[in-house]
Amino acid sequence: MTQNKTMNLLAFDTSTDMMSIAVQRTLDGTAQVWQRTAPGGAQTSAHLIPLIQDLMQQAGLTFDQLDAIAFGCGPGSFTGLRTACAVAQGLAFGAKVPVLPIDTLLAVAEEARYQHLAHLPKLQVMALLDARMDELYGARYAFESGLWRQIGGYSLMKPEELVMGADCTLAGNVFAVYGARLTDISSPRFDALPTATALLRMAPALLAAGGAVPADQALPLYIRDKVAKTTAERAAEKAAL
Repeated sequence: MTQNKTMNLLAFDTSTDMMSIAVQRTLDGTAQVWQRTAPGGAQTSAHLIPLIQDLMQQAGLTFDQLDAIAFGCGPGSFTGLRTACAVAQGLAFGAKVPVLPIDTLLAVAEEARYQHLAHLPKLQVMALLDARMDELYGARYAFESGLWRQIGGYSLMKPEELVMGADCTLAGNVFAVYGARLTDISSPRFDALPTATALLRMAPALLAAGGAVPADQALPLYIRDKVAKTTAERAAEKAAL
């Protein structure tokens, strides 16, 4: 998957405990990228905009020179997704540029492909992110002819509930915590996060396919409707121990 060398892009993902930001600018016919990773979580709302401004300054770009603002729309951290949407909306409104929401699980699949599987012309990846509360977010993707497509929908599941297709690779941030509970699955495993550079690599094709939206439609993708267990649920789990 090659980057479009005529686009100026800002991309960021705050869906996990790591915050990832990248800016692409075309200089002398070559796409150059400036990137930064930093702790996310509770620090995201305080540090995201200053880090974006710093990278834009390094790239010598103003926001109105961007072709689009891409961001990881979810699933992921409830607070992180809200922050990403708010920042994307605000910057896009001010600069009058389109917004490109990109599935964070798709970004996980792309990062695993780029880092570990780039030699394969086609593959299938089950992308997994830690959903907390003893659960995983998951989605399956196929890569062929330089493009990704999703197979089926999204899942929110216990580790033991994961069902794999044949010749499918696992990728995500779940193996350190839940790997021992995936013992029935022998597929290759690769640690991967939804990085801003993965968003940059996918952005041109997604933009060409009509994936951009106006700023006010930059909305988060929530797989779980609730973000905390009720007192009754916690009590029931404790009683079952």
